[in-house]
Amino acid sequence: MSRKEAPRAGLVKAALAGQITTRQGAGALGLTARQFRRLKARYRAEGPPGLRHRLRGRPSPRALEVQLRDRVADLMQTLYWDLNDCHLTEKLQEVEGLELSRSSVRRIRRALGRPAKHRRRPRQHRRRRTPEAQMGALVQLDGSPFDWLEGRGPALTLLGAIDDATGTVLALQCRPTEDLHGYATLLRQVALQYGLPLALYGDRLSVFVRNDRHWTLEEELQGAQHPTHFGVILRDLGIGYIPAGSPQAKGRIERLWRTLQDRLVVELRLHGIRTLEAAQAFLPEFLADFNPRFAHAPAAADAWRRPPRDLAAVLSCRYTRVVARDHTVRLAERLVQVPPGPHGRSYAGCRVEVREGVDGQLLVLYQGQPLVRQPAPGPEFVLRPRRAPHGAQAPRRAAPRRTPEAGGDALLTPRPRPSAPVHRPPAPRPPASAHPWRRPFTRRGREIARTSKPGRTFSWTS
Repeated sequence: MSRKEAPRAGLVKAALAGQITTRQGAGALGLTARQFRRLKARYRAEGPPGLRHRLRGRPSPRALEVQLRDRVADLMQTLYWDLNDCHLTEKLQEVEGLELSRSSVRRIRRALGRPAKHRRRPRQHRRRRTPEAQMGALVQLDGSPFDWLEGRGPALTLLGAIDDATGTVLALQCRPTEDLHGYATLLRQVALQYGLPLALYGDRLSVFVRNDRHWTLEEELQGAQHPTHFGVILRDLGIGYIPAGSPQAKGRIERLWRTLQDRLVVELRLHGIRTLEAAQAFLPEFLADFNPRFAHAPAAADAWRRPPRDLAAVLSCRYTRVVARDHTVRLAERLVQVPPGPHGRSYAGCRVEVREGVDGQLLVLYQGQPLVRQPAPGPEFVLRPRRAPHGAQAPRRAAPRRTPEAGGDALLTPRPRPSAPVHRPPAPRPPASAHPWRRPFTRRGREIARTSKPGRTFSWTS
């Protein structure tokens, strides 16, 4: 008998004994007088067990069928063994055609004795940062190295960008590592599909900000270090960059990685993806299904800006070179032939700017005007900084010479530098016997010197 049904026995027994009326007993239990009379009749026939609810012990008409429960339990242990309750509910509805609620899936999982995929951690106190109201006002970007293919293929690093106002995943890129080429491609994808944001929010990776302690004289005079290659790109596009002080500061994209490591890994496995190219080709399809589920509408109008027409030239690494006498410009192993200028003008000895784009194209500029373009060397091109931007390079240091102890050649052993001679003053020599200092200058002294033995010298102490 439940706690609600426990007071019934005493009141019904008192009513049968004539101590209270039927109306008083019904009012005490919150029942009608007709229902209270039914309870008295059941008490006379069955005693206290007759006061229990008649549906007690019967199966619920809304209970799941045994075949349905067994099928869900089998899928939970085989095909969808690593899905959380919410994700498994979506897969059962969309793929298997089984209409179940998340609470039903959770009850089946707990009946099987399977723990939850993620343990709930206690909440920590954080100061709230108000999200931006406009879509495109702030975009968070980061990279996540993870076993996305679960050992079926190479190790990948997923680069992503998410809007701070709506939670929309703007772009995803699969890369072997977290490099400049991946972030430049990510920025190009966001600019072409949505536009240019007002600011980016990321960590203090060396691709974004300078982490070295070297300051040139020019940097000390201006009070700031020269930006990185990615910083130069953001400066030309008019995009600000905010370096985060901790992972919790950019918590929106950190929570995105947790969700993708839970959902995207399963989707890649269900689609049988094993290569980087196949994973990159699947990402647009995944985002088309992911964003409608988790994104929400912005509170104000969008803040996207139209990208420039020469976006490919802006997304590049810039270098300063001098045109050789044969009118060529060299960038590492790449060589560009500079054509003659107006009226056969020669550019030999002129300083030009060479831009190497994310698509592999080389562009040579002289005083802001393009001189020549060279196409990409091939589809396998990867944009890598060949050196720091102009003015940001560290001083070059000479390579250490090899020594026999280190396995080098004996002829390359550095010779010991000769030490400089130490100048020491000569020791004082005593004056000769015929020196004027040894001659007496008094009459008595001269008399003693004449009468003394040969070879005897005069002494003031004698």
